[in-house]
Amino acid sequence: MPERRYVPGETHLYLGRQYRIRVIPGESATGTPDAARVKMVRGFLEVTGIAFDDTPAIEKNVTSWFRERARLQLPRRVELNRQRFPDPATVEPSGLRLQRMPTRWGSMSPGGRLLLNPDLIRAPMESIDYVITHELCHLLIPSHSRRFYELEESVMPDWEKHKQRLERIMA
Repeated sequence: MPERRYVPGETHLYLGRQYRIRVIPGESATGTPDAARVKMVRGFLEVTGIAFDDTPAIEKNVTSWFRERARLQLPRRVELNRQRFPDPATVEPSGLRLQRMPTRWGSMSPGGRLLLNPDLIRAPMESIDYVITHELCHLLIPSHSRRFYELEESVMPDWEKHKQRLERIMA
């Protein structure tokens, strides 16, 4: 996928769907130039309160909006995906942290801390669930052994399909 730009008309993924940036110049709803706002409106990420050609401000605000969505959505998905396991208590991470990683969507530390790339919020929900489930499996089996993949298959039989979709859409 080509590098996304932060200009009016450019598309960005959110939960696997394309949204086009629309900029509505002028003052923000609060009347201050630093209080730009981003919201989803019928297929658009609508950015209000900044100049039409202020690319750095568009990028800053849209990126912040995505990060906030990740902060809200990803912990919910962790809780939902824990329920896939026969005993959800055995797959409770000791913590959750969002951190941009250039080559990974997620990681599980030896101490049980789940690390998720906030850019994962751009992927389809099923692909997000695949990454989270994969990392939760590491709480029970740290390595990528045959037993690990048997566990992953038992809790998410269609994991390979979601992994392939993630790689295809987010590559």
